[in-house]
Amino acid sequence: MGFHGFGYDETKRRAWQNPETILQEIGLRSGSVFMDMGCGDGFFSIPAARTVGSEGRVYAVDVDEGSVKRIMQRASREGLLNVILRIGKAEDTVFCESCANYVFFGNVLHDFEEPAKVLANARTMLKPRGRLIDLDWKKKLMPIGAPYWKRFEEEKATALIANAGFRIERVRDSGPYHYMIIAERP
Repeated sequence: MGFHGFGYDETKRRAWQNPETILQEIGLRSGSVFMDMGCGDGFFSIPAARTVGSEGRVYAVDVDEGSVKRIMQRASREGLLNVILRIGKAEDTVFCESCANYVFFGNVLHDFEEPAKVLANARTMLKPRGRLIDLDWKKKLMPIGAPYWKRFEEEKATALIANAGFRIERVRDSGPYHYMIIAERP
């Protein structure tokens, strides 16, 4: 199992990216509805499911069937009954309308074939005042992560999100390799 061309090891990844800390920083809490678009192996989905608890829900989608199955198995092992999974493209996925508190993109906005479509879907799913979170690779050369040519500069990602009808709350560094954009659906 690779992580953008490198061996995936959750313990090593946690050394430079802590999902629980990030979810706490964005304000995720019990009872929230959290969408993880391009969820991979659930690095954020599983901690989000623990955080939102039995009153909340986590919806997650990924094109990789194996990743979705691994999340299903892990959620089942942990007794997390609040995770709804789908195999498919984020461009084709709208889980519900105006139901989500958070739509989250973890290291994936640059990967989508149609980022504008994915952002439009996010706007459809978010409740008014719901938050869109884009956590992505800085556009710098580094030994891990997405290929440099594929990464979005913060300004490009911010413009895409604003053009999709979101109000940008803040853009900031998130550890040594990432930036985070937090935006709100008006």
